[in-house]
Amino acid sequence: MIKRFTFCFVIAFFLTCSVMAGAQNIPVLNLGFSGSGVGADLLKVTERANLWRKHGVDVRPIYLTSGTLMAQTLSAGDIGLAGFDVTAMLNLGVSGATDIKVISVMINRLEPFFVVRKTIDTPADLKGKTVAISRYGSGSDIITRVILRYWKLDPDKDVRILQSGNTPSRIAALMGGHMDAAIVSSTQVKKIVASGCCRVFADLAELPLDYANYGVVVDGSLLKTQRANVRRFLEALTEGIFVYKTKPEIAKAVLRQSLEEADVGPVYERLAKSMNPYPLPEAKGIQTALDALLTPKARGARAESFMDTSLMEEIKKSGFIDRLYAKAS
Repeated sequence: MIKRFTFCFVIAFFLTCSVMAGAQNIPVLNLGFSGSGVGADLLKVTERANLWRKHGVDVRPIYLTSGTLMAQTLSAGDIGLAGFDVTAMLNLGVSGATDIKVISVMINRLEPFFVVRKTIDTPADLKGKTVAISRYGSGSDIITRVILRYWKLDPDKDVRILQSGNTPSRIAALMGGHMDAAIVSSTQVKKIVASGCCRVFADLAELPLDYANYGVVVDGSLLKTQRANVRRFLEALTEGIFVYKTKPEIAKAVLRQSLEEADVGPVYERLAKSMNPYPLPEAKGIQTALDALLTPKARGARAESFMDTSLMEEIKKSGFIDRLYAKAS
């Protein structure tokens, strides 16, 4: 029994493999993900609804502490799929180290909140202040720079951007007075506001920007060697979005793990509305993310080079999504 457990544990870190589940050989897909909030909760909903096995794949979520680390893990071949920090994966793509493709985007806009200490009232008040991100080059870094530029601030000159960690770490840094501002996920914002140290400066979802915020990126080689399995993964994830949007009792049960009961309903409504039932990558949102990357190699990069819509188009054409929502109507 010990040998069997050890064997299964080791092979979980390969790109893809097969394990025996009952009488079936079910392909394993290693999915790296970073951060708490929307993406992590969607994974939990999909797992609770048993959708991976329903669609014939065994998805192994592997938590990584930042989008930057996730990009390194994808490049090393330890995972074949990465969610949900599209921006960090695009950074990897433009470097040329790995052929990556964005295959799904479930939220094509900025979703977090920008939270500041109470002494900050205007964008100009951010000058000279310290803004927390997870890691340089991560999604939190790029999003922070996008919104600072939107407010006519130079992220390299007007503020100090420092690495602090994912949302829980940024919250701790703000509450401890070590940082002055940070983006915070919608599932965590109430916690920090309730502490009294800080306030919401902006709901980023209200900004008029298309942005490939939450999505899934695949190692391009996996599309060639495991295309059918990647499609099964996307079908399961798309049905997970359906469950999230149409079966609130399941989604709310997940949200209760990190939220107070009074906050569950409003957060659920916000996220359910944001999720696209047909999570097709859109060039405009991906281009916004590409244009915000710091590396010179990103200059002139085109969204179409880093996206593959073929699998989602196949799923849509099959009628799978229409059948799901027809049942709920």
